[in-house]
Amino acid sequence: MLDPAPAQALDPRVLALIDILTPNQTEIAVLMGKPQQEPASAADAIEAANQLRRRGANTVVVKLGRLGAVWVSAQETIAAQGFAVDAVDSTAAGDTFNAALAVALAGERRGAIAEALQFANAAAAISVTRVGAQSSCPHRGEVVDLLAMIRKEGR
Repeated sequence: MLDPAPAQALDPRVLALIDILTPNQTEIAVLMGKPQQEPASAADAIEAANQLRRRGANTVVVKLGRLGAVWVSAQETIAAQGFAVDAVDSTAAGDTFNAALAVALAGERRGAIAEALQFANAAAAISVTRVGAQSSCPHRGEVVDLLAMIRKEGR
């Protein structure tokens, strides 16, 4: 898994070596050579991810902040909704998302991509409500509790 930060162009030979590429909106725009055209929706992100896949990327997960995230691979395209929170600091949001995604993909329900994206989005949402980097990263139980609360509310 590679988070292409700071935003920079990647050689197609490098793209081909990455199992999961996880750019945010700014990073995918730079990767596409269009730094002024950040994806503004899941549909925009899916289109950009597919273009990166044509350039050699295997799976592209675009982090869209409060809009959620999209997963684009040869097998499937999944858009996962984000969480509306009162953000105070986004310093570790991308790193938290990536860590939570890796944990979820390697967990008990391997292959449950939609659930992994939801788990990662929830972890990142919690992190932006806190100040700092390491101190903002939630524990697994906090993410599980948030998801349980949302399910209970029927969202």
